[in-house]
Amino acid sequence: MAVIVSLRDVIEQMDLISDEATAYINRKTGELITLTHEELALAEDPEEAEDAPQWQKDLLPKAREVLASEDFLPLPGKFEIHEWSIMERFARSLTDAAVSDELDAALHGRGAFRRFKDAVHRLGIADEWYRFRDAALEEIAIEFLEAHGIAYQREPPHVT
Repeated sequence: MAVIVSLRDVIEQMDLISDEATAYINRKTGELITLTHEELALAEDPEEAEDAPQWQKDLLPKAREVLASEDFLPLPGKFEIHEWSIMERFARSLTDAAVSDELDAALHGRGAFRRFKDAVHRLGIADEWYRFRDAALEEIAIEFLEAHGIAYQREPPHVT
């Protein structure tokens, strides 16, 4: 029987990805795991692993499995997600030209991510931004899962 993964779980893993970590999905079991690049390096170097803290040593068998198996696929990372582009699309999607222009201006130069997020909160459109961002991540996740033949299901949205 084919496994069906939770779309929400996949999106949550994608949202946790950083420069230091990669999230993986097992295409056969649906298992999701996030490993740091350090943990993956330790899995490849038994001598280095000897000096690792116990909590990292506990992850090494799973890290080795991820590295050795063709069933584990890396989920879309920051380059595939490209959050700056999502922020730019959001700014351009707004009907209020002044708000759109302010967000667009926030996206240029050093500190663009911080300025953009400060602006959406100051302008009272944070909820709108997070819905837009969630929809963009969902679209990326669906494209990835469908491209790899991984079945998924949508759960009802969280009630807050």
